[in-house]
Amino acid sequence: MEKKYIIDTSENRAFMSEIRDNLLQFGRQFPSPEGASYYLGDDGTPWKERNRETWITCRMAHVYSIGTLLGHEGSQQLVDAALKGLTGILKDEQNGGWYAGITPEGSIVQGKQCYAHAFVILASTSALLAGRDGASELLEKALKTFDQYFWDTKNSLTFDAWNTELTVLDDYRGINANMHTVEAFLAVADATGNQEYRERAGRIIDHVIGWAADNQDRIPEHFTKNWEADLECNQDKPDDPFKPYGATPGHGIEWARLISQWACATYGTENDGKYIEMAERLYRRAINDAWNADGAPGIVYTTNWNGEPVVHDRMHWTLAEAINTSAVLYRITKKQEYADDYAMFMQYLDETVLDHEKGSWFHQLDEHNQLMGTVWPGKSDIYHALQATLIPYYPVDVSIAAAVKQNAGKQIS
Repeated sequence: MEKKYIIDTSENRAFMSEIRDNLLQFGRQFPSPEGASYYLGDDGTPWKERNRETWITCRMAHVYSIGTLLGHEGSQQLVDAALKGLTGILKDEQNGGWYAGITPEGSIVQGKQCYAHAFVILASTSALLAGRDGASELLEKALKTFDQYFWDTKNSLTFDAWNTELTVLDDYRGINANMHTVEAFLAVADATGNQEYRERAGRIIDHVIGWAADNQDRIPEHFTKNWEADLECNQDKPDDPFKPYGATPGHGIEWARLISQWACATYGTENDGKYIEMAERLYRRAINDAWNADGAPGIVYTTNWNGEPVVHDRMHWTLAEAINTSAVLYRITKKQEYADDYAMFMQYLDETVLDHEKGSWFHQLDEHNQLMGTVWPGKSDIYHALQATLIPYYPVDVSIAAAVKQNAGKQIS
């Protein structure tokens, strides 16, 4: 095994730095004239024929806020460009909240998404930490909107979607939006000190842990309006990018990291046993089900409720989360198995998923690890990939933007 794949070696740190610099360079062409983010193509040029999505714009604001905190040249202007979109063309001044996106012709994409609004919160907290003008006001508005329309106080979970006018609530409830809400709430707590949002994140986590425990540590993704698991949802459209049928191992891995972050922040690394144990179970279930499940390396996109692959495609974000979570669990538990997994994932990244020619990471590969683009054509954004170059080397109990700011100028190990 080459040293550049092994955690805590100088070679691995250098490799991560090289990947990170490439990603920050790759994503620079995202801003449209109005600030909303273009969807990026294979070589980082904008695909102007696609919608300019609010969630992608938020992700770019987030990553270039981190770039600003890292001292990466040009990042400040890119954050400001994304904020221009979030305070301008993407914001619904008439009805409140943020549009899902803008079409190439300039029309709005109908509906209001919890998923997108969670990312508005994440983007504004990161921009606040990066000292960008308008970030504080954006965060205040984002939290007010979220609390009014998306936080289900009765159940301590989130509503998923409204119509554009915010008058009709969709009956669907989903875990993906809740997962990114946990990420956003933890970021708010770390950036502002408001612990109410950390407590809310914990209540969501408790729900997810209970549902997973009832399903052999596989997390149900889709629910009715009464929060009854709909295990057969989208069986006829199993590769849906946001609502796929069955279990999504990548989400099990990502939840394991978020649970670990919340538990360590709430209880400290010595007193969070039951949550870390559950994080380990979720991670191991996902890896056992999905890694090399069909005779080739990579993490399959979805499985059925017995852990058998349904959609064999490999999405880049699942690998990014596997890198993150294996490193986080290694930091907490000191178990060599997680360091071994990390090295395995890093080797696969280098040999298969990194695009050494055009930059960034291939976003979707088939079961033979050949490039495809049925779900994620091009390279929409750099959010998951960039975080994977940082999370393994920063404190496990702090959101990544806050951790970068807190440790500015320090050697992280």
